Amino acid sequence: MHDVPVPTPPVYKTKNVFIVVMDGARYSETYGEPTQVNIPRIKNLALQGVMCTSFYNDGQTVTVPGHTAMTTGNYEVINNGGFEIPSYPSIFQYYRSQFSASAEDAWVITSKDKLEVLSDCIDSNWEGKFRPQTDCGVNGNFTGYREDSVTYQHVIDTVKKYHPHLVLVNFKHPDAAGHANNWVDYINQTENVDKYAGQLWNYLQSDDTYAGTTTMFVTNDHGRHLDGIADGFVSHGDNCKGCRHIFLLGVGPDFKTNYIDENKYSLIDIPSTVSKLMGINFPNGQGKVMTTILK
Repeated sequence: MHDVPVPTPPVYKTKNVFIVVMDGARYSETYGEPTQVNIPRIKNLALQGVMCTSFYNDGQTVTVPGHTAMTTGNYEVINNGGFEIPSYPSIFQYYRSQFSASAEDAWVITSKDKLEVLSDCIDSNWEGKFRPQTDCGVNGNFTGYREDSVTYQHVIDTVKKYHPHLVLVNFKHPDAAGHANNWVDYINQTENVDKYAGQLWNYLQSDDTYAGTTTMFVTNDHGRHLDGIADGFVSHGDNCKGCRHIFLLGVGPDFKTNYIDENKYSLIDIPSTVSKLMGINFPNGQGKVMTTILK
């Protein structure tokens, strides 16, 4: 294997990062809704941190490519069924290699089984190496999706047992309800993921390992078609603003507070910013550090 980049000296308070993905919720039903009625806990967390209102998926607006962008810092065309692993090493692999961290120190915990592909890449220098632990779907790729309530409990159990430093969590239900053409359930499931995000943050702040040293991002992998485009909220996957425009919440010790950031950012900027906060050398990422959200 080629020489592994060494971490940069830490200059921030952040020692742990959680990336929480509300799968497939449209901006118009989240922060773009005038009163943010469907995301009250995220709205409250934004008072403690930063809400990026011009945040986008600039790649394929489907699940696996969206998550790949936020873990590798690259937009790439990749199979959305779990049949293909990303081309580039992830933030998890760089973190583990540079900090000599155990596999239990980095996790991908997802309701969708296919997101297990995020744990590896086809780069010959990295394939099969420094992979994070995974807890995806019923029991890994091709075993089926599971309920978000199960995923949330697995997150809490993992945090209690291993106290990992770097975690990605996917909650699938807003996307599933949209595809089922069930508007009431789509709203209810958006509210449920909002609840899980709020509960997770409260739990982390009650844990001495995480309190005061933890950053949490909450975002979407993609949105949904605007009303009047194709079948509207039922589907997604094109270039319409409904599919591309999403939100990003950032809360943690190094962010501004009660701050609305209107600068244009996108999914590939998440791992670059995580790397900056945690002192990870992240040479393959094509995103930029979201400097305007930092104190």
